[in-house]
Amino acid sequence: MKKLWLIVISFIFMNAAEADVVIKMYSLEKGNNGKSIGIVRAQDSIYGLLLYPNLHDLPPGIHGFHIHDGPFCGVDGAVAGGHLDPRRTKQHRGPYDGSGHLGDLPVLIVDKQGHATLPILAPRLKLDTIKEHALMIHRGEDNYSDEPLKSGGGGHMIACGTIPYPH
Repeated sequence: MKKLWLIVISFIFMNAAEADVVIKMYSLEKGNNGKSIGIVRAQDSIYGLLLYPNLHDLPPGIHGFHIHDGPFCGVDGAVAGGHLDPRRTKQHRGPYDGSGHLGDLPVLIVDKQGHATLPILAPRLKLDTIKEHALMIHRGEDNYSDEPLKSGGGGHMIACGTIPYPH
């Protein structure tokens, strides 16, 4: 019986490892454009998509964090397009309101040393939803609204990564 449980547990962990996607993130900042700033590991869970950032060299503070529609970043992030919005809601409502952009994520928190490692849960997303899109970090905070500024007020895009197809 012990052997059977070992096999079952091994199978569960093997499948979980296969479900991970590693998103390589790069700076879009002038002078550092294209410089690697780390990775974000994405993994499905029963509660939604878990994102595990392991990032460095970012400005400290709270930053807007979104899945963008395009599959590429481009030099300044413009190729990534707007927030992922397959239902064409055209509204920025944040990660917990189903009436807005699907690509709206919880904010990314960066410590005083420029590191982001706090896991993030995106309850409306799965790996299949985000494959072949771009993951974007904005300079400013995100208030999960289009007021007073569009798309939460995150503003300038400072880092981006292309989300590969999960294997």
